[in-house]
Amino acid sequence: MKKKKLVIISHTEHYTNENGIIMGWGSTINEVNFLADYWEEVYHVACLYDTKMPLSSLPYSKNNITFVPIPPFGGKKMIDKFLIFTKIPRIISQVIRTIDGASEVQLRLPTSMGLFLLPLFSFFINRKFTLWIKYAGNWEQEKAPLSYRIQRTWLKKNWANCKVTINGFWENQPKHCLSFENPCLTINDLEQGKIISKDKKFDSPFIFTFVGRLESAKGVDRIIEALQSIPLDKIVKVNFIGDGEKTAFYKEKTNFLKEKIQYHGFLDKEKVHRVLSKSHFLLLPSDSEGFPKVIAEAACFGVVPIVSNVGAIPHYINETNGFVWDLNSKENYTNILNKAIYTNSSELKEQSNKTQEVAQKFTFINYLEKLNRLVFIS
Repeated sequence: MKKKKLVIISHTEHYTNENGIIMGWGSTINEVNFLADYWEEVYHVACLYDTKMPLSSLPYSKNNITFVPIPPFGGKKMIDKFLIFTKIPRIISQVIRTIDGASEVQLRLPTSMGLFLLPLFSFFINRKFTLWIKYAGNWEQEKAPLSYRIQRTWLKKNWANCKVTINGFWENQPKHCLSFENPCLTINDLEQGKIISKDKKFDSPFIFTFVGRLESAKGVDRIIEALQSIPLDKIVKVNFIGDGEKTAFYKEKTNFLKEKIQYHGFLDKEKVHRVLSKSHFLLLPSDSEGFPKVIAEAACFGVVPIVSNVGAIPHYINETNGFVWDLNSKENYTNILNKAIYTNSSELKEQSNKTQEVAQKFTFINYLEKLNRLVFIS
């Protein structure tokens, strides 16, 4: 039996394509499309931009999904951050109208909206629905922005009186804060991944892949520095999937790779999986993460991760299924990358097999089962 009405509130970027169809950030849209099978109605309150959309954008595929636009907010300039105060009344109005009659409401944090929506849901709304908050960021980030720290404190103190789903498993974790895996894989993805990875060999040369925003915080500078230490005959190809303001700069910095480098821009899920299916190593030495879905997607295809020990990443990735670089150690990422490529091929194959066990935790079905068992209870 389907639940009645789900309302999701997020800062997910949406756009209108040339045919007037609403498109949104692919990973979130996939999740909403899946959840729509289990509710009579699904409403997604999120930001609508009038700029060019990335290639990773997807349309909603279910007829019972309604997109409710709110004005975009935030930005790098201080004036952009302050402009959110002019948009608060409209955002609150849209939220209040949309949650009328809801049976379940999901608020996705951290986001600037959390600073006024958390008090709204905590003290000013008579809740006749189940509220749960999905905190997608790094739950124990030490140098988090002030707004993130405020939201985490609010959630840890449980002033919103609701269940909170978080990345990872933490010491002294409050009982209402539940460890969840962000869903990104279908059962069909797992089956395809097993077939593809079964025949994957880890003999040099290798294919390396990065997926994410092309910026220093994601570790792109570290990746390029590390790749400069590798003999070219150890490299078949290096894929950068994503985009950013420094893309042109990075392209110039990687000229030494010649024809062995490819910048794909943002890609949809199917094309990302196509690249990952041929890859040997995932490169992601980020400064901060919750748990990046791309690690689970790469794991599905037996790609061995070479990642930093931030957020919940070391809760899933260790020496048995990948290579974890300590961001705060004196050892640099270059050493970890070299250690990986000179590891015995049979050991790498074993790590590849082990990493697929991680992927099994990140299915949509597993996500729904945990929601029903841990969140939607009286």
